[in-house]
Amino acid sequence: MTDIGAKKKREARIRRHSRIRHHLEGTAQRPRLAIYRSVAHIYAQIINDEDGRTLASASTIDREVAKQIEGKDKTESAKVVGEYIASRAKAAGVEEVVFDRGGFRYQGRIAALAEAAREGGLKF
Repeated sequence: MTDIGAKKKREARIRRHSRIRHHLEGTAQRPRLAIYRSVAHIYAQIINDEDGRTLASASTIDREVAKQIEGKDKTESAKVVGEYIASRAKAAGVEEVVFDRGGFRYQGRIAALAEAAREGGLKF
């Protein structure tokens, strides 16, 4: 039996995301930093939408990141992912990005990841 409230909540997030994506596009000069947050993990990708290529990615399931986040809570884990995505973006030659929060509210883990990415040198 599915939870109707959870389904409506997910559909509302998808609607918000589609509205956001209508205005955002990642280019070669400013790729899109896309965030996805699940119950247990958080994922970040830097995407060039013109070519349809992912330039860099980081998540809590990466082996390097998983070693760093042992014993930390979800918000602290998101900060570590933000640091990793910033360093991987720099390695790929990306300095500026367009932030795509994926329909999630800018608070908690999403905000922590964004702040850590800014501190890591990404501009958005």
